[in-house]
Amino acid sequence: MNLLFFKHRGNAGIRASLAVAVFFLATGAAHAETITMASTTSTEQSGLFSHLLPAFKKASDIDIKVVAVGTGQAIDMAKRGDADVLFVHDTAAEEKFVAEGFSARRYPVMYNDFVLVGPKADPVAAKGGDIVAALKKIAAANAPFVSRGDKSGTDAAERRLWTQTGVAEAGQPVPNERKGTGYKECGCGMGPALNIAASSGGYVLADRGTWLSFKNRADLAVLVEGDKRLFNQYGVMVVSPTKFPSLNSKGAQKFVDWVISPAGQQTIAAYKIGGEQLFFPNALAN
Repeated sequence: MNLLFFKHRGNAGIRASLAVAVFFLATGAAHAETITMASTTSTEQSGLFSHLLPAFKKASDIDIKVVAVGTGQAIDMAKRGDADVLFVHDTAAEEKFVAEGFSARRYPVMYNDFVLVGPKADPVAAKGGDIVAALKKIAAANAPFVSRGDKSGTDAAERRLWTQTGVAEAGQPVPNERKGTGYKECGCGMGPALNIAASSGGYVLADRGTWLSFKNRADLAVLVEGDKRLFNQYGVMVVSPTKFPSLNSKGAQKFVDWVISPAGQQTIAAYKIGGEQLFFPNALAN
């Protein structure tokens, strides 16, 4: 029996198999569609996207690559044309983004709220329903306070709240030294900020979604909630195809249309941890 025959036959079979594999990979890649989303650490770390994006993939056959950073960084990324869609939570910055021509429209999507988290013993007696009064007490007592300091939506909200404490002139940013000697900026995401607060017995402003999904709570508890100034709105925008023609704007618009549709809104509402809803859809109310 000719062993060379089988050797040649085997090589031909391998070449044929490789050709088939390459064909299917090539045709699969040709049909795959992906968009890049610049978003916040709160939507990622809360687990929302792990719940939301597979539902969108099933409805559209479009994959989404998420880059989760602070809202300010996400907006900067979109301004460079490095994202097809922007999903963040700083309404003033989002409206400016649209006004500058980086998007044709901002769509409200959902909301939750911020909470002040701190040690259960609450040594400065911050607990209550008034966030500004709580911050004043923290500053006066020089209590440890962990600020994200990363230009995120949470950081922007915190800075707005500090300006309402009256420890600086109206319309002026509050110098860090006016926030007490315990005030420290970590330049980090929500999860790491909560970890630092847990290990140091500090206070921290957090979005409720990340707090509910946070496992390393140690001695931390929610101390201030329910103040209307803690409202936290999220918006979504397609990055301008006029400014950046190479972007997948059609795919981005499909995501926006879906996430503000009844199907997308119901998917957001269905996301819960321990039976508690993390985000409340409100696109249809606007």
